[in-house]
Amino acid sequence: MPFFVLFYNQNPMTYYKVIISYKGTQYFGWQSQPEEEKPTVQEAIQQVIKRVSKYQACTVIGASRTDAGVHAQGQVAKLTIPQEIAPDKLLLGMNSLLPKDIRILGCELCPAEFNPIQDSKMKEYHYYFSVNAIENPLLFDIVSHVSSDLDIQLMNEGAELFIGEHDFYNFSRRDSNAYTTNRTISVCDIRKINFAPFNSIIYAIRIVGEGFLKQMVRYMAGSLFELGQKNISLQDLHHYLHKHQAGKLSPAAKAKGLHLVEITY
Repeated sequence: MPFFVLFYNQNPMTYYKVIISYKGTQYFGWQSQPEEEKPTVQEAIQQVIKRVSKYQACTVIGASRTDAGVHAQGQVAKLTIPQEIAPDKLLLGMNSLLPKDIRILGCELCPAEFNPIQDSKMKEYHYYFSVNAIENPLLFDIVSHVSSDLDIQLMNEGAELFIGEHDFYNFSRRDSNAYTTNRTISVCDIRKINFAPFNSIIYAIRIVGEGFLKQMVRYMAGSLFELGQKNISLQDLHHYLHKHQAGKLSPAAKAKGLHLVEITY
């Protein structure tokens, strides 16, 4: 009987799907790193929902483990809290406690079975870069500055090679524990965008796919920069998409230009 009473009185868990925007400059990525005591976005959100739930057991599971310095407009996470709070009130409460560079944009109840990682259908990343002669100091931590002249048309031709299903082994970190390095890309292009009123010439590499390997988007962007500077050829890019190589075709592009824009379910 005492065991039954204890079980019956336990607070039921409530599950929320949240959309998160953050500026990743001050964080060592999304994933918590308790052993290293480094600030991460996941840990910041975890600490806030602990306060909201009066330090009862709660969890935060994110859909994408963004790297240190990477930003997000549409990260998705599942929150598990041992009490039910109206989603609009939870959103307001969390935003009042979170640092200014992290914001909850949307909050709704979700079923316990919802898995933000496995249930995602598509992810969209943008890699922003400028080609101004002088780097704009107002954008230095969210836009990567490429000082060399770039052949944007040639880069777009290279971007087309990434579309479809390919083995991205050469365009990812070698310490990935993924079951397969094959991934499918549905969109990959480069377009000029307007960051008014900053008066900068800025482009976005837009990449949409079902899933990505570690630093895959950054290596793809890095190879397109090498192509745009004519340090490599389209043939080189094609070759690295079809045969495993010991070395990399290019360095990974800087983290600060990468933005997780949207995850669809």
